[in-house]
Amino acid sequence: MKNNLLSYFFLILICLFGKTSAQTYQLTGNPVNTSGWDLVSSASINTDFIQLTQDIGDQYGAIKLQDPINLKYCDKWKVEFDFRIDGNGTAQYGRGDGFTFWYLANPPTGFVSGGGLGIPANASGLMVGFDIFNNSTEGQMSKIHVLYGTNNGLNNNIEYNNTAGSTFHSPDLNPTQPFVGSTYKHVEVNGETDPANTANWLIKIRIDGVLIVDQSFAPSGGAVGMATGYFGFSAATGGASARHSIKNAKIYIDKVPILTNTINPFVCVNPATGNGTVDLTSFQNQFVTNPANYTFSYFGPGGTPITNPSDYHYSTAATTITVVVKDPSSTLCDNGDGTIVLTPSPFAANDVTLTGCNNNNAGGAVFDLTSATLSSVPGSTAVFYNTMYDLNNHISPITNSSAFLSPAATIYAQVTTPQGCTDVAQITLALFPVVEVQEATLRACAIESSPSTGLFNLTTAPVTTQNGVVKEYYPSLTDALNGTNSIVTFNSYISPNGVVYIKVINGNGCYAIAKVNLIVIPQVFSNTLEDKIICMEDTTTLDAGPGFTAYEWSNGATTQTVSNIGVGTYWVKLKTGDCEVTQTVKVYASDQPVISSINISNTTVTVYATGGTAPYQYSTDGIKWQDSNEFNNIPRGDNHIYVKDAYDCNPIVISIVVPNIINVITPNGDGINDGIDYSALSGKQNLVFNVFDRYGALIHKADKTNRYRWDGTMAGRKVPTGSYWYSVSWDENDKKNTPITYAGWVLVKNRD
Repeated sequence: MKNNLLSYFFLILICLFGKTSAQTYQLTGNPVNTSGWDLVSSASINTDFIQLTQDIGDQYGAIKLQDPINLKYCDKWKVEFDFRIDGNGTAQYGRGDGFTFWYLANPPTGFVSGGGLGIPANASGLMVGFDIFNNSTEGQMSKIHVLYGTNNGLNNNIEYNNTAGSTFHSPDLNPTQPFVGSTYKHVEVNGETDPANTANWLIKIRIDGVLIVDQSFAPSGGAVGMATGYFGFSAATGGASARHSIKNAKIYIDKVPILTNTINPFVCVNPATGNGTVDLTSFQNQFVTNPANYTFSYFGPGGTPITNPSDYHYSTAATTITVVVKDPSSTLCDNGDGTIVLTPSPFAANDVTLTGCNNNNAGGAVFDLTSATLSSVPGSTAVFYNTMYDLNNHISPITNSSAFLSPAATIYAQVTTPQGCTDVAQITLALFPVVEVQEATLRACAIESSPSTGLFNLTTAPVTTQNGVVKEYYPSLTDALNGTNSIVTFNSYISPNGVVYIKVINGNGCYAIAKVNLIVIPQVFSNTLEDKIICMEDTTTLDAGPGFTAYEWSNGATTQTVSNIGVGTYWVKLKTGDCEVTQTVKVYASDQPVISSINISNTTVTVYATGGTAPYQYSTDGIKWQDSNEFNNIPRGDNHIYVKDAYDCNPIVISIVVPNIINVITPNGDGINDGIDYSALSGKQNLVFNVFDRYGALIHKADKTNRYRWDGTMAGRKVPTGSYWYSVSWDENDKKNTPITYAGWVLVKNRD
């Protein structure tokens, strides 16, 4: 009883829901969904409930599952439903008789008298009756009857079955649990294997949560060894009458879910032994996702337990193995629906072709022989040989089978299944067409800011004419072979003279590596274009020289030469082929000479110049020029001195004053030649007037206080008659503050 019931529940569960769920079959909805159920006799759908009988006499009604249930592996199960018994009854017998929930091997198919609660005579299985009519006293009652056996009581009445250990009759529950009324009562029937006797079921029955039945039941009569049965409900009224209704009927099951019911593995018979072996445990993960969570039992033909499933021997005949999956925690019921069907067939290995890449013309490809699909049998192994001679004699097997370097060739493999069957497979090693590449050279103009480098677009290197290829760029051959340090900026690669490598990969994943020479085209500058020095007021011509394909000057000119160029900085872009350089040229203003000082001695003027570019030329009128810096017989008063250097630029000019020279003074107070007076020069800068005696001693210093005069005295006393020397120096009021020095002598005649 127990095993068959659980198995069927689980089967229903998988079919209906496709996942583990406690609910397997039900009668719910409005109107009630009776798919998979059969209505018998007067049973009918009435909105959200099944009405088994009307409230009239001699009524019979039942509802049962259409398909039988195998309960072989059920450890626990549960059934819930709501029932209601109402109606007017009859004057003689009142209301009756009641209804039954059952699992029967031979369910009722037509009318059954009222005393059996809808259970026919000799019905075998589990029956739970809800009886409201006492056939002995013909009075009303509320009793539960349980029978786990065959209904053969008096008048086929379940109430009169009393097989020890297989039956139960509750006391009259009418005072506390009356079955008759307008409201529904909720029933739960739980069954599970009795640990003390696994042939028995522990049955618990609750009505509205109140435990009524809790005991172990042993199968008797036709229930012993019962394989399959039908679940259902039935009711009968007999001489009495009542309306019997049920709704919300649900059958619950917890059963180990399996992924598939039947596995058909490939198996073969070893010709040498006439049989084969298989590890049945190797298929566990095809039944459940986590085999370690379950235990497995295997049964051969006739239900014979297999004691060594990891090494099961079979012959040439087809064999079906039954697999029972059990939950060790007993949370889930056993599942015995799994089968392994062994149908031995001849084994033939597959001849295959492996195609590899002769990368970079290495002379062959590296083949992974283990990737060849030589057999569809899981767990098959292969040993590879270069020749059939080696295979037949089992000598010199290929040891590097996962990385076998070979040109195009044919090798052989001895393939062995887990069952020990063998066959020889031929492996053809073929080569994809090689990727054709050639060495290339790229030239790039020197980068002006870094003339030793050029900017290269590596994608323009003509290394192949094949279409549909992918290119990768590397700085070295080693990097190209290893696929490391790839050049990311291959469209704008800056490099000096050198080489790079391009890996060309075709659609088959094969590649060849091409060398690309990188040449930086040196900058070509003009050899004739040089800086120039000109006079500030002049212009000049700049010539970039011949040999360039294009010129572009900073002033917009596009000729080899440009004229009327004044002082400044200019550039010209010079194009040679596709390259262009920018050359800068400067036109400097020549340095003007500077008159550093002038010495005046009587009428002789000596000019000293610095700066500019020697030799200098000198002039007093800017027309007549001389090489000498000395001028004689310069008239007294204001004069001009002109100086120019070798560039013959506009001369510099300075104004000088040649003072009147007084050689004799007679300081006698007559107002004539009483002294030397240089107050006319007081507007000059840094004017100094000193008088010395013939020994060079300073005897007078003229300044603002004495108005740059000397009256032939020293410290207020007249100096002796004689000759005295004097010097006058000042800075001209020009932008250079040219220093002027004038020296002379004077005869002082003092009369006492």
